[in-house]
Amino acid sequence: MSHVEFVIEHPGVPRMMFGELQRAEATPARQVAQGLIRRYAERIRTRIDQGKAAGEIAPEVDTGAAAILFIGTIQGLVMQSMLSGDLQRIRVDAPDVFAIYRRGLEARP
Repeated sequence: MSHVEFVIEHPGVPRMMFGELQRAEATPARQVAQGLIRRYAERIRTRIDQGKAAGEIAPEVDTGAAAILFIGTIQGLVMQSMLSGDLQRIRVDAPDVFAIYRRGLEARP
């Protein structure tokens, strides 16, 4: 939800990032955007590995794939809310979407 709140508070950031990532050339802004996403994915992988170590996340979950899925899920919510013109919509949809994501990772007794 902290990612969702950041997007709502800074709606220009996703617009800039999506715009830069569409460029073919390696602009400084594109490199910054790629670095941000790369570091964010690393933080998510770390949290997933912590969840595995704590027995909260199934050990067979592919950490890298789960991080990519998480980022893609948030990006999809951001795109849908931007297309609808209602950034607040992401706040409504995110908890249910995250619940589905979380169930896919949970360790089963």
